[in-house]
Amino acid sequence: MNQLHASFMPLSRLEAAPRLATPARDGFSVLNPALEMLTDFLRVAPRTIRADADVNEAHLMMRHGGFRLLLVIDDQQCCIGVLAAREVIGGRRITLAQQQHGLSSDEVTVGMIMTPWQKLSAMPLEQLATLTIGDLLLSLESMTDQHLLVTERDQQGSLRIRGLVSAADIRRAVGRTESATPEVATANSFADTYRMMMGHDL
Repeated sequence: MNQLHASFMPLSRLEAAPRLATPARDGFSVLNPALEMLTDFLRVAPRTIRADADVNEAHLMMRHGGFRLLLVIDDQQCCIGVLAAREVIGGRRITLAQQQHGLSSDEVTVGMIMTPWQKLSAMPLEQLATLTIGDLLLSLESMTDQHLLVTERDQQGSLRIRGLVSAADIRRAVGRTESATPEVATANSFADTYRMMMGHDL
């Protein structure tokens, strides 16, 4: 019987506290294609939750995963709404749901406080592909949301969400970082990002 003989390289101890490797930001500009900011759901699985899940479950998902947006899906895996971190943390919608349904905060579900699909705005992928990052910010200068849904038609002609663009990702790309926890990142909308960058690159 053949035996596999492998030589193992010994591990080494760190000689000092090391720095961290980070992605190069050289050359980043608002003139770069807006597609660079797309979180593509063909490459990165979307973060989803069911409408009947309770708000505490959504809060835990966001807190431990660092997510600021959950897509709410039904039994057919269709997106029926979105849940932003500010709705979970701010509590206004939760309080309204409690009053309307006579529930405790632990009984409020995602479906009661989500933004339904009928009220969502989106940009077609083909339109995003024609824009620079600066163009995108200019077109979203009054948008108070933190995420832009990007749609396309599949091979059968049905509409689907291809991905999303996050205002926080744009801020990070230009070196304006903030904590990843949703609690401290509820005000970084596209409008905020636009104002932040006015007088700089735009």
